[in-house]
Amino acid sequence: MPRDFAITFDYRCPFARHMHIGLVAGLRDGRGWTARFLPFSLDQVHVPEGEPPVWDRPPEGRGTGVRALEWGLAVRDSFPEQFGEFHLRVFDIRHVHGKRLIEEELRSAASEVGLDPDAVAKEVASDRPIQALAAEHAEAVDRWAVFGVPTLIQGDDAVFVRLMRPATPDDIDELLSNIHRTDLNEFKRTRVPR
Repeated sequence: MPRDFAITFDYRCPFARHMHIGLVAGLRDGRGWTARFLPFSLDQVHVPEGEPPVWDRPPEGRGTGVRALEWGLAVRDSFPEQFGEFHLRVFDIRHVHGKRLIEEELRSAASEVGLDPDAVAKEVASDRPIQALAAEHAEAVDRWAVFGVPTLIQGDDAVFVRLMRPATPDDIDELLSNIHRTDLNEFKRTRVPR
C-alpha cells in the first residue's frame, strides 16, 4: 500500500536511529513509501530564551549535532542516491561506535558510501543545508507541534514514537496504520524490560 509520510531525525537520538533503520530498509526493499526525512534540531530545542537560534550562529558555534544535520542535509539534497547509507552511518558514528559527530567522522562516513567529502563540505559551506534546517525545523514546530525525535508525520497527524529496538519496515507500516487514532494519546510502559 503506497504511503506518503515524514519522519524527524537528529543524529544524537538513539530512538531516531531505531526508526530510521526500518525506514531506510523499507525504502531499499521498495515498500512504495514516499518518505520525507525531516531534520529537527535537539540543540535548538534547548536554546535558552533570548539566545540566537543555532542556525543564526557562526559555524564554529553551532555544535556537532547541528553540524551533523548540515552534512546529512547536504547529502540528502545534493547526493540523494547515497543518502540512506550515509544517514545510517552518521547515526552509527554516535550510537554504535560511541564517537563524537565531528567533521573528521562525517568525512569518513561520506567516503565509506562513495561520496567525495570535499564536495559534501563545499555544499555545507554554501549555507543551503543550514537554511534548510532552519526552515524545516520551524515547519515541524509550527505545522505539527513537533517537540522531539523521532516524530512520524502523515497529513495533519504527528506522533512521537520511541521503539526500544531497531525498527523493521513492518513496524513502520504498523505505526502508520495507527497514526490517525486520536483516541490513543499516550502508550508508555511504566517499566522497560531489560
